[in-house]
Amino acid sequence: MQIDKKHIGHEFKAFTSVAEAGKLKLFCKAIGEEDPIYQSEEAAKAAGYPRIPVSPTFLQALTNDDPEKGGLLKLINVDIGLILHGEQHYDYLAPVFVGDKVTCQQKIVDIYDKKGGALWFIVSETSMKNEAGKMVAKATGITVVRNPDAAKK
Repeated sequence: MQIDKKHIGHEFKAFTSVAEAGKLKLFCKAIGEEDPIYQSEEAAKAAGYPRIPVSPTFLQALTNDDPEKGGLLKLINVDIGLILHGEQHYDYLAPVFVGDKVTCQQKIVDIYDKKGGALWFIVSETSMKNEAGKMVAKATGITVVRNPDAAKK
């Protein structure tokens, strides 16, 4: 199995997600985030925010709203049982607040292999822009694909 590098530069269809208060509340509960600025308008304003900000890792929840889930796996034609989530990091450029609409656009920026093709790495970047078109964050992720054919060599 080999992953075709022709996919480098492929842009997936952009989609928009709303940073909803209820979803943020559930997300904070799930990760154990108890800072009141993520729940209370008063606490957020007392901390100097104009509205309730979203917690930094909540941006991942917004990317999960992609209506074409699994687009990367479909594009490279790989079974989900062969992948690992290798890495994820964010560059935060501007705050996101409850009620903001964030448009996400994922792009494949690199594909490479290691261990003689036993592992393939797909690097993607997701740009996140607010309603004004201002970039609020960039997510970089690496998906690792195990090559089942490598064991046969």
